[in-house]
Amino acid sequence: MSELINAIKQICEEKGLSYESVLVTIESALAAAFRKDFGEKNQNIVVEFDPETAKSKVFDVKTVVEDMPEVEEEEEGEEVESASAKAMADKGKKEDKKKEKKIINKKEEEVASVEVVVEEEERKFNPKTEIQISDAKLIKKTAKIDGIIKTKLEIPSDFGRMAAQTAKQVIIQRLREAERETIFNDFKDKEHEVIGGVIQRREGRVVLIDLGKSVGILTMDEQIPGEIYNSGERIKVYVKEVRMGSKGPEIILSRTSDEILKKVFYLEIPEISNGLIEIKSVAREAGSRSKVAVSTDSENVDPIGSCVGQRGARIQTVISELGGEKVDIIEYSDDAVKFIENALSPAKIIKIDLDEEKKVATIKVAGDQLSLAIGKHGQNARLAARLTGWKIDIVEDGGTKEEGESDKGEEEVDDKEVDDKKEKKSKKDDNKEKDVKKSASTKASADKEGKKKAKDDKGDDEEKVAKEKKEEKITKKKEEKEERGE
Repeated sequence: MSELINAIKQICEEKGLSYESVLVTIESALAAAFRKDFGEKNQNIVVEFDPETAKSKVFDVKTVVEDMPEVEEEEEGEEVESASAKAMADKGKKEDKKKEKKIINKKEEEVASVEVVVEEEERKFNPKTEIQISDAKLIKKTAKIDGIIKTKLEIPSDFGRMAAQTAKQVIIQRLREAERETIFNDFKDKEHEVIGGVIQRREGRVVLIDLGKSVGILTMDEQIPGEIYNSGERIKVYVKEVRMGSKGPEIILSRTSDEILKKVFYLEIPEISNGLIEIKSVAREAGSRSKVAVSTDSENVDPIGSCVGQRGARIQTVISELGGEKVDIIEYSDDAVKFIENALSPAKIIKIDLDEEKKVATIKVAGDQLSLAIGKHGQNARLAARLTGWKIDIVEDGGTKEEGESDKGEEEVDDKEVDDKKEKKSKKDDNKEKDVKKSASTKASADKEGKKKAKDDKGDDEEKVAKEKKEEKITKKKEEKEERGE
């Protein structure tokens, strides 16, 4: 194997290109170099390169066309000029209403003449890439229209410096174009799929994700609110769009797509990947909360328990992959009433009325379950509506109707919650005030008793000291008497 072939294969591995595309690039570069130093006008240079021997053959390749008259450049210019003059004349005549009939007739004649010029231009052959049949038969007797005539050209002993520079530029440019096209085709096939990547860096509000062969763009709109993207971390992203830009392929990524949630479940839960459990529908508010409806045909498999895992191990992995987003797993049911009831859990439902025509479900709940059914800012009802495909109206039993996606319902619930909080706070403040007064009174009495006790202790200490001094004096007097012999 020659060094040239090894070099070509190395380029193929580094750039991810095919062997044939690199070989075509080399042939194009040699053709450009030959044309630069030794080419003539109206020559279509094609080079056939053999990497084994590093030798090349140069040909002038032309396509055989029927005989047609050549149009000189001056005549062509005159025809174009006359066509332009006629168009201007036609425009001026249209403004004259008195000569309307003559204008129409002349316009038809001018359009016909312009069509003839265009027809002649279309029939004109390109001497650089084409050869007329009469000339082709002089070279090859069996020549036919649309056939190829290859004329072998003499190969030069050496190329000049400018030709070598031209070849180098052609190789660099063609390899870059081939690499861009390969990357574009690879990721175009992965469009609307979930792939893994490594966070590269942040540029303003945009996060760049290293996808291996290329770098993807995670815009601000497609980022999960509150999620932190640290360089070097691996994340899963959804390929939203792949398009060819001025500087190469642009890969637009997303972290807010429902497909990411489905893909993570598929990867982390074996029962879903092997088909025992099926994900029926998904409702997601990225970064906050999601609901996933699952079902199974097997009686021995618990769909919710399988997704949660032992001590919640599986669902915790899913949550961490989604940046801490809460995930509710709902059991799917063909019965719409049962499915809606499951979707609104953990709220307890009293009754569900369905309007099949309008696709509206009216749910009755107890007063203490109303805020739980609607959820914070209506999130629970909104996700349930999206998950089931029904519009959900929540009604307090014996009270007013609350729509799951209605701002009015949310405001009423919020007002109720505020009143309850105020009442609780008021009671709490009263109890706290009583406790403070009681503790103050207790403290005062304790201080009084402490002072009295301290005073009593002080009096006892003084009396004890005086007694000790008196006894000491008596003992001293006895000792003095004994010394004197009394």
